[in-house]
Amino acid sequence: MSKINSTKLVSIAGLVALLALAGCATPPPADDPDAVAEFQQINDPLEPMNRDIFDFNEWLYDNGLTPAAKVYRYVVPRFGRDRVADFLANLKTPVIFINDIFQGNVTRGGVTLLRFVLNSTFGVGGIMDVATPMGIPGHIADVGETLAVWGAGEGFYLVLPLFGPSNLRDGIGLGIESTLDPLSYYLADNHMRWVSTTRFLISGLSAYEAYMDNLEDVKRTSLDYYSALRSLSRQRRDAQIQDAKSGKWAPVDPVKK
Repeated sequence: MSKINSTKLVSIAGLVALLALAGCATPPPADDPDAVAEFQQINDPLEPMNRDIFDFNEWLYDNGLTPAAKVYRYVVPRFGRDRVADFLANLKTPVIFINDIFQGNVTRGGVTLLRFVLNSTFGVGGIMDVATPMGIPGHIADVGETLAVWGAGEGFYLVLPLFGPSNLRDGIGLGIESTLDPLSYYLADNHMRWVSTTRFLISGLSAYEAYMDNLEDVKRTSLDYYSALRSLSRQRRDAQIQDAKSGKWAPVDPVKK
C-alpha cells in the first residue's frame, strides 16, 4: 500500500486549520435562551451562497439524479436494490470501525467488526445483511461525528455541492474521511481508480433513490424547502451525535424501501 501522498496531507492540514474557524459563528450568551434557540435553529451566515449552491443542487437533482433514480427503481426490483445497498454499506464498515475506535466506543467497534465478518462471509461478500436479523444492527460513525465527540462545534451551516446540507465540521470530516478507506488505497495501488468512481456514483444513486420520495414530500409540504431541509438535517445530525456521545446505537440511515 502506498503512503498517503503529500497533496492529501496538505489538504488534511488545511481542513483541520479551517475547523478552528468554526468558532466564527459565535453563539449568543447562555443566559438568553431565546437567542440561543434562534441561533441554533439558523446559524447560517453564508445563506446567500448556500441558497445558490442549494439551487444548483436542485437543478442537478431534477435534471440528472431524479430521472436516473426513477430509471434505477423501474429497472432494478426492490430485492436487487436492497442487495446493492447492503453491499455498499458493507464496504463502508472499515471506516465506521475506525471512527468507532477513535470515538472511544470499543464495544461498538467490536460490533462493527462482527457485522463485517458475518456479512462478508454468510452474507456472500456483503450483498446480504445477515447481521441485522441476528440482532446485530448497524450504526453510523463518520469523521464529522468523531470530531463532535472530541468536542468540535458544528460551526456554521454549509450546503455542499452534490452532497447537500452539512456544516463546517462535517464538511471537513468528509474531506478527511476520504483518506481513511483502505479499499480506496488498494484500488489506487492497482490502477483501478475507476472502480472508486463507480462506487461513488452508485452509492449516490442508491442513497438518493431511497430518500427521493421523502424529499419530495418535504418539498411539497414546506413553504421554504431550503429552510425545512436545514432544520431537518440539523435535527437528524444532532440525534446521531448525541447517540455517539452516549454510546448508544445511531441506526443506519434507511437505504432500502
